Amino acid sequence: LASMAARGLRVLGVARADDPENAINDPKDAKFEFVGLIGFLDPIRAEVPAALAEARAAGIDVAMITGDYPVTALEIARQAGLDVSSGVMTGAEIAALSPDELVKSIATKRIFARVKPDQKLALVEAFKTRGDVVAMTGDGVNDAPALERAHVGIAMGQRGTDVAREAADLVLLDDSFASIVGGVRLGRRIFANLRKALTYVMAIHVPIAGVALLPIIFGMPPLLYPMHVVMLELIIDPVCSLVFESEPSDRAAMKRPPRSINEPLFGRRQMVLAAVQGAVLLAAVLGIYVWGLNSGMPADSARALGFIVLVVGNLVLALTEASEASTQLLDRRHLVFWVVVAIAAAILTSALTVPLLSRIFQLSAPDGVSIAVAIVISVMAGGWYGLVRRWKPARR
Repeated sequence: LASMAARGLRVLGVARADDPENAINDPKDAKFEFVGLIGFLDPIRAEVPAALAEARAAGIDVAMITGDYPVTALEIARQAGLDVSSGVMTGAEIAALSPDELVKSIATKRIFARVKPDQKLALVEAFKTRGDVVAMTGDGVNDAPALERAHVGIAMGQRGTDVAREAADLVLLDDSFASIVGGVRLGRRIFANLRKALTYVMAIHVPIAGVALLPIIFGMPPLLYPMHVVMLELIIDPVCSLVFESEPSDRAAMKRPPRSINEPLFGRRQMVLAAVQGAVLLAAVLGIYVWGLNSGMPADSARALGFIVLVVGNLVLALTEASEASTQLLDRRHLVFWVVVAIAAAILTSALTVPLLSRIFQLSAPDGVSIAVAIVISVMAGGWYGLVRRWKPARR
């Protein structure tokens, strides 16, 4: 038995009872003769070791809870790549401990064998008491209480019972552990992209609000008119809904520990960063607008310079926020962004060169040198944070 269990086999004992003269009504009354042992091999899926390694790198601590024989459980855990150095804790040992003692005992134990349904629930509660965020997987009726009490209950969709699926928060359609890790990866990507999009939206509306109000307050000709705002919003909306949504996950996303459960999606740090980025772009727009007016340019030409800085800075800011330090500028996954850039450039060029559009936008084309200066300033004002973010990893 020990030898078979050590090879990861699930072992059944086989016996027979043969009484041709009397019918066997109750197995307890029959005299059984031991015949032998049968070992069943239920190999782990090929993708499990790699998925466990990725989960471990992402700061996810995986525990194995099973009803199998302890030696069998240890061998299966070893094959999967779990840490078996601390040994196995059995259901009988769990039952003998008080809740407080169990919390202390599971600090190092990650393999639990011969576990009953009520003991699965006790383990979930013990991990929660330690402050862990607990995800529990299961497929049977007896797993339902633990699935219900875990922070995230995950049921098997193919072989799971209806009771388990009803008690769970998520249902795996392919019953694969790798799908759980993939879900974590996708969740981190969605969270990061939502945070980037919110930071960008707040940052870009700082200069929009500023250039709409400040020139009027200080007695200068207005810089923004309704058509300008419409064009800016036509850039901002597809950038938020398409560019940030399609941004790939950071390569290091699954090499960082989980964030705190209390960490907000858009907190003080993101607000400060957005305000600083917006203020820098606002200063650039107002600076070149005032410079244009003071240098004797017509108001329409100075307005054109300010609008160029605002539009180009907007696009550069979006690329800066969306892209991770490891992402290439011309990455094919940025195709949507470059389409938006091309459309915005076509509209802006038309507004400067087509008389009808120039009158609608109240712009006139400045000289080429001034436009080049405006583009350089806008790239610097919108992209400075991207340079800082790329420089930091290089230093490390």
